[in-house]
Amino acid sequence: MKTSIIKTLIFSVSFLTLILFTPECKKENTDLIPYMYVNFYINPNSTQYLGINNIGGYVYVTGGVKGIIIYRSSEDEFVALERNCPYKPSSSCATVQVDNSGIVAVDSCCGSKFLLLDGSIVKGPATSQLKLYQTSFDGNTLHVFN
Repeated sequence: MKTSIIKTLIFSVSFLTLILFTPECKKENTDLIPYMYVNFYINPNSTQYLGINNIGGYVYVTGGVKGIIIYRSSEDEFVALERNCPYKPSSSCATVQVDNSGIVAVDSCCGSKFLLLDGSIVKGPATSQLKLYQTSFDGNTLHVFN
């Protein structure tokens, strides 16, 4: 009988300790880039998009949350990146722009830098890459979508 009381007491104390000293769940990150429907077609070889007529070129287009950068990575491949920086994206100035190198996008507010080739982080404080949209190119028409 004493043994069962001791076991019950140990279990109760252990359970209470676990509840009292378990750290609170971290507050979820509510500052996320909102979902924006993207579905458009362009002709990247037209004069309207001179910036992507050649490999390594880029253009800014409307769409997404704060605009989209389209980067031509090869003859038949394009990358479409959201311009909304993932670091504090609700900030009014969290918009990336391509720097003079033509291969890195920079948020002038926080200083984060991202490769145009895939949106990966070159320099923080951002901890996640730029949002990528899907692309499909048939040789004439580029489809950008999510």
